[in-house]
Amino acid sequence: MSHASFRAMFVQPKAVWVVAFACVVSFMGIGLVDPILPAISDKLGASQSQTELLFTSYLVVTAIAMLVTGWVSSRVGPKWTLISGLTLIVAFAAAAGSVDSINGIIGFRAGWGLGNALFIATSLAVIVASATGGFAGAIVLYETALGIGIGLGPLLGGALGNVSWRGPFYGVSVLMGIALLATLFLLPATPKPARQQKLREPLLALRHRSLAITSVVGVLYNWGFFTVLGFTPFIMGITSPIQLGVVFFGWGVLLAVFAVWGAPALRERFGTAPTLYGNFVLMSLDIVAIAIWSDHPNVVIAATIVAGIFCGVNNTLVTAAVMSIAPVERPVASAAYGFVRFIGGGLAPFVATKLAEHVNTHLPFWIAAATVLAAAPVLGLVHRALAASDRGEVVQPELDMFDELERENELEVAAGIGNES
Repeated sequence: MSHASFRAMFVQPKAVWVVAFACVVSFMGIGLVDPILPAISDKLGASQSQTELLFTSYLVVTAIAMLVTGWVSSRVGPKWTLISGLTLIVAFAAAAGSVDSINGIIGFRAGWGLGNALFIATSLAVIVASATGGFAGAIVLYETALGIGIGLGPLLGGALGNVSWRGPFYGVSVLMGIALLATLFLLPATPKPARQQKLREPLLALRHRSLAITSVVGVLYNWGFFTVLGFTPFIMGITSPIQLGVVFFGWGVLLAVFAVWGAPALRERFGTAPTLYGNFVLMSLDIVAIAIWSDHPNVVIAATIVAGIFCGVNNTLVTAAVMSIAPVERPVASAAYGFVRFIGGGLAPFVATKLAEHVNTHLPFWIAAATVLAAAPVLGLVHRALAASDRGEVVQPELDMFDELERENELEVAAGIGNES
């Protein structure tokens, strides 16, 4: 990414910054519970596998709800879909902090996941549609928000969790309330799509080979991603929420840096597919280190932080790949991909703890390393399509209002460049 392109990426309409801020807070919810998992397990007398259901209920419900986000958005419009999602997150995050049982928190995290799905799928489409600087820059901007949110989530969770395990839930509720007000009053009205999406469209979209294959890549990679994110807090030998928060903050910083700078630079130098092949291999080796030395906390901590590098590159390039080569509208592609990948992310931490309880702590990471490594040959099945996309030869169908908004923004950028010259 050139210096001019990078600078242009941060000169955005107000709507983009409003949604990006809400994205940061929303993605805080993913890593928020990491530093307080041991505390919740101890305070509420829950097993590790029960505690990991905080991830499972949240992400599996997010995945399933992804299938209806386009249906909702095409009827009430993107702005009100975002507002609905944010409202649910505010309510359920506060409720999760108010109960005294692990089952209650699991249930409210599920409701939180529903709001998260409405928000995530729609926010990506809105940013892609509204951002100046082209599609690639919009994806990097979205992944920047994701990286910052995932990075700050554990830090906030650790700081508030040091006071009480309830603190992180209330903290997110307050921050999401601010994001809700910003969206309500600062985000301009967004037009409804020209046509109403059918409920079955995301599932039907998976019949397209390119989308199905990249979605499988997503679920394989996310299995490794969430095994590391969700299970390593139990084997680091750290009980302090703030110390756990610092560890995962380091992971999140690397994720954000490589999502913004590393991934675009590597794609430009080597291409999307070759970069991802190498990245999957290196991430797999990093997880192998955790698998071998899972009873050595210092190794686990170091390998977890380093994993942020590979997570950042993967997040940006796999998301861009899905959105660029899927032969369907981008909101439909986002919903279909989100459905598949979050299923893997939701199940991985729970399965990891069950394997650790019944076998040993090494096995979950051997499986995670294998799934990440398997993503490379699966991605190879769409190598030609990715290479064509890198050359700008893949044309997305222009069937909805998001593409029209994107074209308008590109014209505005072109006009601005013309005026400067």
